[in-house]
Amino acid sequence: MIKNEIAVLLEKAANEAQRRNLLPPIAMPEIVLERPQNPEHGDYASTLPLKLARAARMNPLTIAESLASLIQLPKEIERIAVAPPGFINFSLRSDWLTAQVEDILSAGEEYGNVDLGKGARVQLEFVSVNPTGPLHVGHGRGAILGSTLANVLASSGYEVVKEYYINDAGSQIDAFYRSLYARYLQALGRDAVMPSDGYFGDYMIDIAREIINEEGERFLDQPAELGRMGMAKVIAAIEADVRLLGVTFDEWFSEKSLFEHGQYQRAMSRLKEKGYSMEKEGAVWFSSTALGEDKDNVLVRSDGSATYFASDIAYHYNKFIERGF
Repeated sequence: MIKNEIAVLLEKAANEAQRRNLLPPIAMPEIVLERPQNPEHGDYASTLPLKLARAARMNPLTIAESLASLIQLPKEIERIAVAPPGFINFSLRSDWLTAQVEDILSAGEEYGNVDLGKGARVQLEFVSVNPTGPLHVGHGRGAILGSTLANVLASSGYEVVKEYYINDAGSQIDAFYRSLYARYLQALGRDAVMPSDGYFGDYMIDIAREIINEEGERFLDQPAELGRMGMAKVIAAIEADVRLLGVTFDEWFSEKSLFEHGQYQRAMSRLKEKGYSMEKEGAVWFSSTALGEDKDNVLVRSDGSATYFASDIAYHYNKFIERGF
């Protein structure tokens, strides 16, 4: 990009100025180029002389004149001008700018792409809302930001995998199942009390009625199967909502699969082998203090259930060790 090329020209000029003793041997600040508010001041402007002035104990205008005199004009730049109190302004050639239109049109959607990543694999996991209810505006914001970042990385030469992590294990899923079963019974005219830790949104009533319309009373004695069907409907609704935003995922990864396919067990075994887990107070703990933390953290509760921390470790084990991200 021409902006980067101008920054390189300034850096080379500053180094040459130091070599010729036109500038003392001081550290170079970051070279920033800005678009002047007044078009008469050119297409790009640098305040590098102003940044150097204090450390160099020199007049910034003198620095600007020295740097400008050391820059060899490339074909893209028509002129360089120095302006008080210490700006260096760059004006691009009109014919070069006009030629860029043809380049842009011929490149199409590929215009502006770079190969910074050189094919390196990158995983972006975003949104990942619990499958216990619909998305809200904040979730949509996260979806748009994540998808935009994925597009930027893909256009920068990275192989991007977009992933949605489905939190379909743990206490929140149990609460969802019990809530849906209560709404299901109520919709069938049966007495049922919503659990105190349940999901009270009207959408649960809608899901229960939808399942009754499709399956009738089939789940009266199958609350777990009812819960799984309800959760599948929530996930389908989430996928439909993000698609309306133009957001898609390459992978919908189930937390439950970590336990079903052995990743959780392998991750816990590896921690034990490396000496990072221990048993105390009837539970299994991660030896966080050995790594500089203030306290250890529970991996497996005394009732045998895994904490979110443990499943997160298993998920990262799966991503970094088994899938190679």
